[in-house]
Amino acid sequence: MTPIYSTITDIRTAVAAERALGQRIAFVPTMGALHAGHAELIRLARSHAACVVVSVFVNPTQFGPTEDYARYPRTLEADAALVEANGATVMFVPTPAEMYPPGCRTVVDVPGLDAVLCGLRRPGHFRGVCTVVLKLFNIVRPDLAVFGAKDAQQSIILTRMVRDLDLPIEMVIAPTVREPDGLAMSSRNRYLGAAERAVAPQIYAALRGTADRLTAGERTTGVLETGLRQQLQLIPGARVDYAEILDAESLTPMPNTTRPMLIAAAVFLGTTRLIDNIVIR
Repeated sequence: MTPIYSTITDIRTAVAAERALGQRIAFVPTMGALHAGHAELIRLARSHAACVVVSVFVNPTQFGPTEDYARYPRTLEADAALVEANGATVMFVPTPAEMYPPGCRTVVDVPGLDAVLCGLRRPGHFRGVCTVVLKLFNIVRPDLAVFGAKDAQQSIILTRMVRDLDLPIEMVIAPTVREPDGLAMSSRNRYLGAAERAVAPQIYAALRGTADRLTAGERTTGVLETGLRQQLQLIPGARVDYAEILDAESLTPMPNTTRPMLIAAAVFLGTTRLIDNIVIR
């Protein structure tokens, strides 16, 4: 069974032992409730490094007061089995008290990039993400870290944080892993009822339709955004949180399609908020 460590001292000791053997260290931070998308991240990390560290930590500082921290799925036994099956070396499963001891005050912000999309609608979310990821980076001290492209804004912000703070970490962004019907894999998919799950793949279909209109010659982002929102609103029971096209690096609005672009959407089905995106380069 893959060893599981819960203290900072123990995981640092375990990683130091691997590094002393000359091993390169890859890191896959997660919040648990692992699925096939996470398995792909672990396998990708394994292709880059002999030692793969997987963390499981439901980070309280990235949840708002009305969000689902308390009911976020915690499935450590199943997570450990998936980690083992996909070749990870060690797991780090700290408690909130271990990560945020009494008196902990320091936070990390990446201004501007967090002011749109999910950051605009979830104030403080990316402050919590950046703070915990930087703490994890300092604990594990990996050579590279692997994240999924489904959380595009998160990947963009964390990549900027690594660059701005001169962290010696290679960021590897893995393609979104999807169900056979196109739905992006997510730990929150398990919240969907049968009817909601049946229509959820239409989110990706709407994104693809927007990309197709772009390929067909439409170059005005306002027109494309309007069409995307209209398609999403046709999904039975859907409530559109956002449907936007932004510069894929700066997350700023684009009057036309001359640079790489992020086509992004967030949609509520029932009480479940799903995000997805396509990057057009």
